Amino acid sequence: MSGALEGIRILDMSRVLAGPWAGQLLGDFGADVVKVERPVVGDDTRHWGPPWLDPKNACESAYFLSTNRNKRSITVDLTDLDGQDLIRALAKKADVLIENYRVGTLPGYGLGAEDLLQLNPALIYCSISAYGQRSSRSSEPGYDAMIQASAGLMSITGTPDCEGGSPQKVGVAVSDIMAGMYATTAILAAIHQRSKTGLGQHIDLSLYDSQAAWLANQAMNFLIGGETPVRRGTAHPNLVPYQAFETCNGFLILAIGNDRQFVRFAKCIGQPELATDTRFQDNSKRIEFRDTLVDILATVFRTRNTAQWLKALGDADVPCGPINTIDEVLTGAYAEERGLVQTMVHPMHDALPTVANPVRFSQTPVSYRLAPPTLGQHTNEILTEWLDYTDQDIEKLIDVERVK
Repeated sequence: MSGALEGIRILDMSRVLAGPWAGQLLGDFGADVVKVERPVVGDDTRHWGPPWLDPKNACESAYFLSTNRNKRSITVDLTDLDGQDLIRALAKKADVLIENYRVGTLPGYGLGAEDLLQLNPALIYCSISAYGQRSSRSSEPGYDAMIQASAGLMSITGTPDCEGGSPQKVGVAVSDIMAGMYATTAILAAIHQRSKTGLGQHIDLSLYDSQAAWLANQAMNFLIGGETPVRRGTAHPNLVPYQAFETCNGFLILAIGNDRQFVRFAKCIGQPELATDTRFQDNSKRIEFRDTLVDILATVFRTRNTAQWLKALGDADVPCGPINTIDEVLTGAYAEERGLVQTMVHPMHDALPTVANPVRFSQTPVSYRLAPPTLGQHTNEILTEWLDYTDQDIEKLIDVERVK
């Protein structure tokens, strides 16, 4: 079966994570994704190791491998006039261009959205930046940790001050990843719009704006309630009890989502009177008396081990779960059942593992066609397929580069 985006050509001029994440998703869905990299150096993340695919050859980091599946690599020097001409030629053939250069960089080479949309009016040009293309901060750089901090996420992540806590970064670069997800949905919407008008457009996506947008209920809690959200550790601002609890040998997560579940929960833990206690009889009351209830439950949970509690709560249909480590997530029976790890053939590894795309299409399945490329691995075939270069054309290009 063909992929949902078969026939769509993506020119991925992004690096690090947000843009490459979008490019990988589109590639998983069947698009032909060409990754444009700097000669010799390539994407910054190629060097973000260890770990390395080959410990003796520090050129393919696990970080790079995590976000560049289903792409082909071509090297282009954007500071060179011939390189700029090559990008223009590729952009004429592309459906989508993704870039996350510092604002103003590509227009300075004549490769900005206005420039390339004149050459190819059907092009969808997606720019990802820290603070947007047109803002008082547009010239500033931005990395994920900076955005998690400045756009509010770190202020609600970590244990409370009263418990000796401090702001914490999420263990994965979620600001970058979510920007990549927003970019993907925006690109797909623009492709749909183009099918009606024949015209592409410029997508301006800011990491900061993206992070602010997915503060979700926490942002609305402030806008409606007027109180600034604070760090609560694993606890939920709008539901109680909904957090991690320590057992006699570890931890579990409890997630009570409504009053009916709380009644079952209270009975399950041998404290049915909690469900009729006026302080805890509904969620709003439980929020009001959060500390009192949590103290009671903390004592109860320490009386049994994690496995015993998970069994009892599961049998009572009370939402709960273990706090698994990453090795447990990726190597357990459920991981095998769901195919969470797929293998691909890489030039340096016959069975390169990759974490599966979670989407399950019934008619256009996700594919794992191409392992993350080595630097410039597909230059010749891209020039041949996209631009109809002959072997002689490629040889002339190589000769010119040698002279330089």
